[in-house]
Amino acid sequence: MPESHSFQHHYGRRGFLDALVLVIPAIPFALVFGLAVRESGMAIWLGWSSSPVMFSGAAQITLITLLGEGASVAAAATAALVVGARHLFYSFSMAPVMQLQPRWFRWLAPYMLVDQVFALCVGKQELPASDFRQYYLAAGITFWMFWMTFTALGLFVGPVLPEGLDISFATPVLFMGLLATTINSWQKAVVAIFAMLVTFLLADMPNRSGLLVAALAGLLLGLLLERFRR
Repeated sequence: MPESHSFQHHYGRRGFLDALVLVIPAIPFALVFGLAVRESGMAIWLGWSSSPVMFSGAAQITLITLLGEGASVAAAATAALVVGARHLFYSFSMAPVMQLQPRWFRWLAPYMLVDQVFALCVGKQELPASDFRQYYLAAGITFWMFWMTFTALGLFVGPVLPEGLDISFATPVLFMGLLATTINSWQKAVVAIFAMLVTFLLADMPNRSGLLVAALAGLLLGLLLERFRR
């Protein structure tokens, strides 16, 4: 077996195994989605179809929940877009390494750029282009298969969960876990805390737009700290 081919398989296995570690805490999050679909009153197949179309858990839950509460399609879609806007910042961060990739990968990769894949791959940008691609695809496909499977299971597991069981903790726990994997400097810790405070203060803004403002504020602070560090 050629050495380069062996290295590619190594990074593919590593991406798969690293992704499995973050799959486990995301399972309750998938169940939250299933419950949201059930409680919204819409057809379960229609609710689940947002998984392959959007592949963005927080945005999906926002969309389904608001529609179930009687919000207009426009308002629910706007709120989902605001929640998903953080992926734009992920794209900005990953743009340099993506420019070194073949065109087919540049078209496919954004679809799989969910929070977990970004957390795993943002620190792998120094890898050779082919190794990064193998790692990214392995992590992305692992999460895609997990999300399709467990959101479908959540539609049927949700109704049989014990009455009064609250699994809404899954969302903050999931994102706190992602933060823990990516914060490796005091600057990043300051930006994360600042963004959380802004999100809390702006929680009452319409259509969840406070999330977008907090993300922008965090980005600006990060740029300022980076300039100060240099």
